[in-house]
Amino acid sequence: MAFFHGKWAKLEQKGTKPGARSSHAVAVVGRKAYVFGGEYTPRVPVDNKIHVFDIENLTWSIADATGDVPPPRVGVTMVAVGGTIYVFGGRDSDHNELNELYSFDTCTNKWTLISSGDVGPPNRSYHSMTSDDQRVYVFGGCGVAGRLNDLWAFDVKDQKWVRFPSPGENCRGRGGPGLAVSGGKIWVVYGFSGEELDDVHCFDPVKEEWTQVETTGDKPTPRSVFSTVGIGGYIFVYGGEVDPSDLGHLGAGKFAGDGYVLDTEKGEWKRWEDVSDSGGEDHPGPRGWCAFSDGRLDEKEGLLVYGGNSPSNDRLDDIFFFTPLISV
Repeated sequence: MAFFHGKWAKLEQKGTKPGARSSHAVAVVGRKAYVFGGEYTPRVPVDNKIHVFDIENLTWSIADATGDVPPPRVGVTMVAVGGTIYVFGGRDSDHNELNELYSFDTCTNKWTLISSGDVGPPNRSYHSMTSDDQRVYVFGGCGVAGRLNDLWAFDVKDQKWVRFPSPGENCRGRGGPGLAVSGGKIWVVYGFSGEELDDVHCFDPVKEEWTQVETTGDKPTPRSVFSTVGIGGYIFVYGGEVDPSDLGHLGAGKFAGDGYVLDTEKGEWKRWEDVSDSGGEDHPGPRGWCAFSDGRLDEKEGLLVYGGNSPSNDRLDDIFFFTPLISV
């Protein structure tokens, strides 16, 4: 098993910051991180602006967006394929689950409504989303009638939705799971189904088969609403909620601040070691409900984390970047 360690870096922020928020989304295109949605007060969407953070000069701006601008929402997801960002679902100010798929062209700053209503996945929030070079994947979340375990793909070339086979009862419906592409498969990691889960499932889109993966090693404790990124044959997870609040979404549960990596070829977990030299000042600490994305800092691929909720139930407005260092 390889030895995993890495460094957290807290990024300075210049310009007009979007402000503290959780249940929002971020996607990185090139040197810029695009932020949308979220809440400062529980269940109250903050805004529907696209906030842009330049990772090189560390400056915030607001995109002058045109087109089919989505209404404000929380529990929303977004991913990038090339220079286009795709935004799906969420929950509006009246607490209704949504199912529109929008695209945002980062070259023209134009929003386009792609699908809604009976087309595509049913309405949901607090689901998970990931992508590869051809498809956007949506899994699970909180639906109109309960938690979901369905997997959908949107082909960005054909502009069509595909629903994949159901994973079956072993993969319970869940909110806040990890979702990542690794080794040509789509991986579902942990999540919340009325209790925090610690199971792992993967779907092979070629064989159209689900497999429950029995993992070994230093497993993370059961958790949900954590930050996830797939890099090569590894899936990195950070933080998340490990014990829900009695107040549900209105309160703060117990959050973790640890990080783990799953070797998807071996099915083996390893806790990563933080080797930052800042005495812990650059570590984001315990949190969940963050916006997160893969990205690059100093030409190295890693995990960008922005904001989220804290153990004190205060929303956060800081930005961190984790760069994994892998030694064999």
